[in-house]
Amino acid sequence: DISPAEVTGVLDDCLCDIDSIDNFNTYKIFPKIKKLQERDYFRYYKVNLKRPCPFWAEDGHCSIKDCHVEPCPESKIPVGIKAGRSNKYSQAANNTKELDDCEQANKLGAINSTLSNESKEAFIDWARYDDSQDHFCELDDERSPAAQYVDLLLNPERYTGYKGSSAWRVWNSIYEENCFKPRSVYRPLNPLAPSRGEDNGESFYTWLEGLCLEKRVFYKLISGLHASINLHLCANYLLEETWGKPSWGPNIKEFKRRFDTVETKGEGPRRLKNLYFLYLIELRALSKVAPYFERSIVDLYTGNLEDDADTKTLLLSIFQDTKSFPMHFDEKSMFAGDKKGAKSLKEEFRLHFKNISRIMDCVGCDKCRLWGKLQTQGLGTALKILFSEKEIQKLPENSPSKGFQLTRQEIVALLNAFGRLSTSIRELQNFKALLQHRR
Repeated sequence: DISPAEVTGVLDDCLCDIDSIDNFNTYKIFPKIKKLQERDYFRYYKVNLKRPCPFWAEDGHCSIKDCHVEPCPESKIPVGIKAGRSNKYSQAANNTKELDDCEQANKLGAINSTLSNESKEAFIDWARYDDSQDHFCELDDERSPAAQYVDLLLNPERYTGYKGSSAWRVWNSIYEENCFKPRSVYRPLNPLAPSRGEDNGESFYTWLEGLCLEKRVFYKLISGLHASINLHLCANYLLEETWGKPSWGPNIKEFKRRFDTVETKGEGPRRLKNLYFLYLIELRALSKVAPYFERSIVDLYTGNLEDDADTKTLLLSIFQDTKSFPMHFDEKSMFAGDKKGAKSLKEEFRLHFKNISRIMDCVGCDKCRLWGKLQTQGLGTALKILFSEKEIQKLPENSPSKGFQLTRQEIVALLNAFGRLSTSIRELQNFKALLQHRR
């Protein structure tokens, strides 16, 4: 059993204890961030799900071309087809079991891209507003004609049946290529990898402790993101189809497989601690970026003035909470070395991050790709904020700034990504309660 006692106490690399974070999250942050994610400004995210994977030819479970369902608005589907089974494949796969799995994963993994015409018209207006602000960084192919708005509330992140070698390869590539690993460490970085030989991971952690703080932090952030995504999948697991309707809920067995102390040989609690660490980093970023939003010139524009004002009030009250939390990660210790070293390290971080967001284009299931992209962009935005503290302090009250700017896209990703972490910590409480109940 994972004893909740094992994921308590003080986190490494920052002075805070887990119970305080749990309480702060449950009573202050989670209820508000949940409401914020339902506001129009935050529920629509623009994403390009059609970019090819730049690193390998896509194969893997359910990324087979015939197996991919293009979402189509209900209104466009002829009535005759609605009644029958509409997603037959052009080519039969060799293996019918795989086909059924695929069909299943398709139903669950396809993006629901229904948007009302009013929404579509509003988006043009939003984009115009966003363009009139001066941005200093070119964003992930947002202008591409293939990028579409997706309603996040219609496409919740949950277990879609996307698993196996294809999913494994994505995480593997993220850990191996992007975590500053020296050749001398044999153990695969991916904590889910079978370890080789006698090394039970201890020399791996000795190596990790020996890294400079920044590189250690980078690994922990990726590990925390991985833990968070796995928690969402365990908490919204496809339990069974009743009356032909899928039902989702917490899967304790899956949770233990990924996080139980014994089943993961002590890895589980470390992963969960990294989740808390990531939460604190993003929390810190929110408290740092508050002055940007507190200016009257910034409004969360959707064209509905009253709604926009309410959304902004809610957002500012979340910022107030993040500032009131006493125990933050102190990023001053990061990038504090000599100017030249700090600059190149920051640049290295940025490139690693860009690379990870490109790896997300290799995810075979659209829904997983959507949430993967959103959460990496959110974390990337949080880091951008932490590295721009001076620029944020110098912002003019009534004119757009040249030094620091966020696009709507980054704002939506930042708050939804933090919302996912807040949800993970909430779900972790729930699993702890379920496990204690089972005893």
